[in-house]
Amino acid sequence: MAICFRETAKEFHLYNEKISYILTVLENGQLGHLYFGKRLKDRESFAHMLNFRARPMSVCAFEHNLDFSMEHIKQEYPVYGAGDMRYPAIEVQQENGSRISEFIYQGHRIYKGKPELEGLPATYVEQDDEADTLELYLKDQLTGTEMILFYTIFVNVPAIARSAKIMQTGEEEIVLNRVMSVSVDFPDKEFEMIELTGAWSRERAVKIRKLEHGTQSVYSMRGCSSHHYNPFLALKRRETTEGNGEVYGFSLVYSGNFLAQADVDTYDTTRITMGIHPDTFSWTLKKGESFQTPEAVLVYSDQGLNGMSQAYHTLYRSRLAKGYWRDKERPILINNWEATYFDFDEEKILSIVKTAKSLGVELFVLDDGWFGERNDDTRSLGDWYPNLEKLPDGITGIAKRVEAEGMKFGLWFEPEMVNKNSHLYREHPDWILGDKGRRLSHGRNQYVLDFSRDEVVNAIFGQMYKVLSEAPISYVKWDMNRSMSEVYSTGVGSGDQGKVFHRYILGVYRLYDMLTKAFPKILFESCASGGGRFDPGLLYYAPQCWTSDDTDAVERCKIQYGTSLVYPVSSMGSHVSAVPNHQLLRNSSLEMRANVAYFGTFGYELDPNRLTEEEKEEVKEQIGFMKKYRRLIQFGTFYRLVSPFEGNEMAWMVVSEDQRNAMVGYYRILQTVNGPYRKIRLQGLDPDKIYHVSRIEGDLYGDELLWYGLDVSDASSGENREEYNGRNGDYQSKLFLLRSIE
Repeated sequence: MAICFRETAKEFHLYNEKISYILTVLENGQLGHLYFGKRLKDRESFAHMLNFRARPMSVCAFEHNLDFSMEHIKQEYPVYGAGDMRYPAIEVQQENGSRISEFIYQGHRIYKGKPELEGLPATYVEQDDEADTLELYLKDQLTGTEMILFYTIFVNVPAIARSAKIMQTGEEEIVLNRVMSVSVDFPDKEFEMIELTGAWSRERAVKIRKLEHGTQSVYSMRGCSSHHYNPFLALKRRETTEGNGEVYGFSLVYSGNFLAQADVDTYDTTRITMGIHPDTFSWTLKKGESFQTPEAVLVYSDQGLNGMSQAYHTLYRSRLAKGYWRDKERPILINNWEATYFDFDEEKILSIVKTAKSLGVELFVLDDGWFGERNDDTRSLGDWYPNLEKLPDGITGIAKRVEAEGMKFGLWFEPEMVNKNSHLYREHPDWILGDKGRRLSHGRNQYVLDFSRDEVVNAIFGQMYKVLSEAPISYVKWDMNRSMSEVYSTGVGSGDQGKVFHRYILGVYRLYDMLTKAFPKILFESCASGGGRFDPGLLYYAPQCWTSDDTDAVERCKIQYGTSLVYPVSSMGSHVSAVPNHQLLRNSSLEMRANVAYFGTFGYELDPNRLTEEEKEEVKEQIGFMKKYRRLIQFGTFYRLVSPFEGNEMAWMVVSEDQRNAMVGYYRILQTVNGPYRKIRLQGLDPDKIYHVSRIEGDLYGDELLWYGLDVSDASSGENREEYNGRNGDYQSKLFLLRSIE
């Protein structure tokens, strides 16, 4: 791995064993982009990758030179006002109203390691030799505005982390109206764009569309990364599959409003930009002030979508998530929400705990309803002290009783929200976001606390610290149950209202940072009405996230499959819930529900006292199975095999690092009749190893499983004369365990 600078050519070549990223200083002092993709041999100059040609209606930089137009040059961080008619990466407004800027290369620095981003989550290294970093220094001479572009290339991952820092060193005040984390120009448009879209209970569905002229984008202006669009997009070649072909991934380490955009001009150049959404953002900088963008992580794979995903999984699992729980197997938990909702007392909770313990559950999580006067969703958010009518000895008392039963104790919070019917709101009505002269919208009967204000964040920290420090608490579920609207802060003046959305997210990060430092052994799980804030920004603080409020096994096939494009299995909160399912009223077998939930952190969302004795025995077996195989599942190499978005089946698998063990999950949604025999080709195995495969007779070489496939046929591949025994019919699943034979 290296970062090479060629002084004569003014070119930078960042490369490791798998990828190259090449940029240059152009004749006008701005930065040109030459290449991003599969590793290239280094050479003295890649200047032949630049194209110059006079084109009608072009605006040119130099007199008597009709070839040099920034509109037709691939750029590294384009600005407004240089002759480029496409969307810029940055737009700076001067005091006189001008939005023209010209950031000229001043110098650079190359060093081992990776810098932290102040106040922001970001990927990191534990040893400096894990990565190399390039800092490019640019300056707009007229305004005195300086810029640093950061590039970090990792040794063992085909990934580059990028961000930008803007510093005002001139005398005048400037306003950043747009400042993106990354911009990359591709020389063609022969791509399909992949996005993860959806809504509550159907998050992160895989959508693929052919790139065409014009702008294609995903975004959020909801104050959170959102259920609707994830801060991610990918460009793949049309022939690319899960296992083969080229794909470029772009992922933003951020939890707030974002824009991820592909802009294709009529000369077939594709520009990808990604960063904070400019439509809800403006940031004033006075002399001596600076602004740091969130980080974007770029991945290239020539091994298909699985190759891209595995790069993100490796990096995000081990160098974005951090802390005590990063590398540990996650405890098997039971959450009382779908068992009791708000209707519980200490006796009911302890009854659930005792039964769950007998089944092998390791952690009990007390969900919404334990605080203030909370008996429904209209009151007490913001009052983080125990409801003594439900819990006479408070959280400390119930937590100690749970631990006395041999289980760990966890607790639900929703710290960013408040009900009007609460002591906190009555004491501080000005602490919510909104213009007091206008109607205030609510969501789930709650309002958004102004986390852009330090005093609000500090007050909530004080309440949470008191609860967490006085009781033996091992886990916190951090929820957030509404989008943000009417975003106006009474804590700042009119000129700083464009900062509020971003400062809010910085406040969320600050509270996470304070809590995780104060309680380093607590396992934090993020949640936003399910998967509304499942993004890399929160993985930095909370190594797992509640993937969706939809716990139905069939829907979770799609949700967890789509989530896996970017996020590792160890980050996905996945539970077995009761039937009929509380979101869809669908009935599926206990086996099917567990076989889906295994591919995540695993737990239960039901009342175990309502299970039959036969079901309890099955749950015992499931928990024993997960305890035996959870390290393989949560930290193995994950492969998607068959997409649920393309038919009636889905399959995925995990393989241990040494390729000695693997697990395959196969799922058929609806029963067919007299259908074809079915087999699926596996991935990631050693072709020379012999594997014992559960559920089938005999042992098979890895090459057979890779190239011929694994037979997953069942009674539906024929007349199906079997009586119903739970092993045929709708919503079927099979797990196959593979173990190499020496």
